[in-house]
Formats: sequence, C-alpha cells, structure tokens
Amino acid sequence: MNLMSLTAVELGKKIKSGEVKVVDAVLDAFSQIEAVEKDINSYVTVYEKERVLKNAEEIQAKIDAGELTGPLAGVPVAIKDNMCTKGNLTTCSSKILGNFYPTYSAEAVVNLEKAGAVIIGKTNMDEFAMGSTTETSHFGPTKNPWNEEHVPGGSSGGSCAAVAAEECSYALGSDTGGSIRQPSSFCGVTGIKPTYGTVSRYGLIAYGSSLDQIGPVAKDVTDCATILETIASYDEKDSTSVKRDNYNFTDALVDDVKGLKIGIPKGYFGEGLNKKVKDAILNAVKVLEEKGAIVEEFDLSLVEYAIPAYYVIADAEASSNLARFDGVKYGYRTEDYRGLHNMYKKSRSEGFGEEVKRRIMLGSFVLSSGYYDAYYLKALRTKALIKKAFDEAFAKYDVIIGPAAPTTAPKLGASLADPIKMYLGDIYTISVNLAGLPGISVPCGMDSEGLPIGMQIIGDCFKENNIIRAAYAYEQTREYAHSTVAQRD
Repeated sequence: MNLMSLTAVELGKKIKSGEVKVVDAVLDAFSQIEAVEKDINSYVTVYEKERVLKNAEEIQAKIDAGELTGPLAGVPVAIKDNMCTKGNLTTCSSKILGNFYPTYSAEAVVNLEKAGAVIIGKTNMDEFAMGSTTETSHFGPTKNPWNEEHVPGGSSGGSCAAVAAEECSYALGSDTGGSIRQPSSFCGVTGIKPTYGTVSRYGLIAYGSSLDQIGPVAKDVTDCATILETIASYDEKDSTSVKRDNYNFTDALVDDVKGLKIGIPKGYFGEGLNKKVKDAILNAVKVLEEKGAIVEEFDLSLVEYAIPAYYVIADAEASSNLARFDGVKYGYRTEDYRGLHNMYKKSRSEGFGEEVKRRIMLGSFVLSSGYYDAYYLKALRTKALIKKAFDEAFAKYDVIIGPAAPTTAPKLGASLADPIKMYLGDIYTISVNLAGLPGISVPCGMDSEGLPIGMQIIGDCFKENNIIRAAYAYEQTREYAHSTVAQRD
C-alpha cells in the first residue's frame, strides 16, 4: 500500500506507534511524484530527495526520543509557492520571482516545522494567486488528477492536485477569493479557509492583503482540523493576526448535528448553477437534515454585487503590493535596458504574465485620481454591506451551505479564453473573503463525467468549529474517493 493513500492523521499515528518510519513515508511520496508528476505538474519545485531524507531521519530521531509527539510529526507536506521557505526557491509561479530565495520562512511553515512536518516541495499556482484554474503559472498549467483534460481550479490548484494525486499527505494553500475552496471542490479533496487573522500572513507573498488567508488542503475533515490547529497562532509580526481564546479545532470532530441551524441562500441555487452540482449539494443538505439539523431557505442580499466589489478591492491592493517587484533589489531584471525607468518598465513587462498585468492595470485605474471615489470607495462600502448581510444571517443560522463553484472543473483553456466568465465563476466564494468568514469545501458527489463536486459550508467569524462539525458529520456518511491517477501502478 502507498502510504500517501492514508490520511495525514492516519499516517501520523502509524509513525508515532513505530509501525512506519518517516523515511518510508517520504520515499512513498517521492515514488508517487516520480510516477505522476510529469502528467499532473503539481509542483514548481520538488526538493532534493537526499536532503529531505536527511531531514526525515532527524525528525524520526526526535519522535523516537519523545521530543515530537504531535499528530503530524513525520508526515510529508507540500507548500503553495507563495509562502516563503527559508533558503528554498519561492516563485509565486512567476518569471519575476524565478530566482528568489527568501531569508526567512512564513509563520505557518515555521509552525509546521515545529510540529515535525517534512516538507517535500512547493506547489504550482496561478501567477501571484491571480486566477481560478492554475493555468496562468509561468511554469505551465497543473492538470486535474481525475481527468487531465480539465483544470484543477485555482489559485491553489497545485496543492489540491498534489493531495488528490497522492503526491503528499496534505498541503497548504492560500485563499483570497476562493482559492482553497474552489480547487478543493474540483479535485475532490477537503480545504478550509479560516477566519481572517486566524493564521499569520507573515511570509505569505501578498495579492490582496485584506483578503488573503492561509489554510489546509487534505483528504478529509479530520486532517484539515488537525492541520489548522497546528498552523493557527497569534503572531505579533502580522498586524492583522488575531489572538484567539481557543484554537482547539479538533474538538468539533463529533458526529452530531442535532439542532444545528443551516441556512440555504436561495440566490445560490438559481440561474447559472449546474444541475448536477445543485442536486448533489441539496442531497447532502438532506443527509444533514436527516441527522437532526434544522434546514431553512432564506434570502442573502447583495450577492450580485460581490464580484465587482471583490475585483475592485483585490486588484487595487494587488497593484500596490506588486509595485515592489521592479528588478532592483531582487527578482527578475531585464538584460537589455536604457536608464532606470526603462529598466523598471521592461523588467515588469517581461516578468509578469497577462493576467497579472490585467489586474495591476485595473487596480491602478480604480485608485487613480478621479476614479477612487467612484470605484474603490464604493467597493469598500459594498464590502461593509455584504458583511452586514452575513451578520444578519448568522443571527439566525449556525452555518450557511451552498456550492463552492457553479460547475465542475472546466476543460483546460476554456476559462482563459473568457476572463470575465472566469471571474464570474467565483460568485459563491468571494463573499466569504470580503466578510472575513471561515469556509470549508467538502466532496459531496460526482458529475456524469466522473468529476468531483464540492459543497461549501460557511460559518460566522471565529466559529470554524461549526463548519468543521457540519462537514465531519456529513463526511461520516461517505468514504474518501481516491482519484484515478492515484491508483496507477
């Protein structure tokens, strides 16, 4: 049996009991990478095997000595390539950072290392997390392990595909407008976007600073809760980090939803939602209702304004955040230039891809004199109204359930041909980021083409335990479905 077929928690227990050695888990991960990576392209960088094996031996010694006792000690993990890892290439899947080796690691990565995680490599993504398909990567698109003619989603498509293809036990992703939940849905894995401020953003290369949040991608809800418990912490280096009273997310892993109030937004199940997706999610809701949850439809206002508000705010922040990449201190610099300003212009023109340039230009436009009030300030007011609408909903309901995406994974090339259509595909996920809420995507079915369908469960701020409880209770009625690529010999 490939050890990567186990959940992270299952593998951690076998390592802790001495049944499995850390080196064996690492070798199985590398074996799977060697078998499928040429087809899937989940990774930008796979670490040198000998170095990882040496690290595995060091971690094994600490486990044997009783120094590492956590559930993830010795378990192989992959990190999305927009999180700094000290001394290791960190590119954001962009040419402009193709030679960037950070001098420090992201706080979430440090927390994993303290827990004894073995990092295998850095996963592919949409360039600077700008995209919904992992096709805008400078290093080529990632393929969906269920069907290589389809996208894995994005921007954390590399992380989700790596977990689905069993090239690692679990992975970290980042979510700015659905970038963990949507690819988790497309790849048939589970992913959590925590409440904004729960996981430190220190060391996460910013796209939209008020929206970005790091979260786990794994095979099941138990893994996600365990990983989130490990990476979540207050961090004084991050001004947006929140000191929480309770980080015990695994306490919510109980198969009991009696009395849990579930809200179903009518607007989420109307025009534009694929029938197979709709039926799968409503069937999942029915399962929860049969287990004792109270289900009620309601109107969630302002949904139609979420997309324009999100893209104005996110792109405005991106245009500011990406101004630092100018070819001066680090990153790509054009070889042929005349003077400083020409160097700036050519380095950025050659270093950024089309989608990134598109968003930088849009962001610069909405922040410019004469348009700031008309677009940016109006978007901020809309964001506040969306948060208010969710506050009113959570006064009545414990969780809100809807789709993670309007369809299953589209074919490669279909989304990039129409960027506006790609943006509209984020309709069900971006409100969660605008309001700073937690959300989880959990597999709930398959379409007629054998592609996974994900159900999104949304909770109120700092109430991750509600969504974990609902997702776990539903998950107990299903078995984890392995992707077809993961079963190749």
